[in-house]
Amino acid sequence: MDELNYEELERIPIPEGLEERLSAKIDEWESLSKGEGGKGRPSLSPNIIRYAAVAACIAIVMGLGYHKFGQNPAEQDTYQDPQLAKREAERALNLLAMNLNKGMEQLEKVNAISEKADKTLNEQLNALK
Repeated sequence: MDELNYEELERIPIPEGLEERLSAKIDEWESLSKGEGGKGRPSLSPNIIRYAAVAACIAIVMGLGYHKFGQNPAEQDTYQDPQLAKREAERALNLLAMNLNKGMEQLEKVNAISEKADKTLNEQLNALK
């Protein structure tokens, strides 16, 4: 098998009509690649594909550059004056503390009602014994 023996290849019988069938199939593939006959999709010229690929690469590079080096407003300082920033932070923490205290008061009320209900339930259960 290392060397091709042409004499043996010539002895292999060729089926009738093979050349015509191959030729027809090649023509069909060619027409499909060109978009003829409504079966295939029209082929884009290689230049359009190249330009689209270059444009996509440029868009990706620009997007990555903007993401990496662009200014993100969330990361900027909100206040230039440190005293004003301190007052605003204290105001926000006081608001948080007030709301937390209100929640704790409500939780204490619920716990008191729950303890009273448990006590009543235990008294009733002990009375049934």
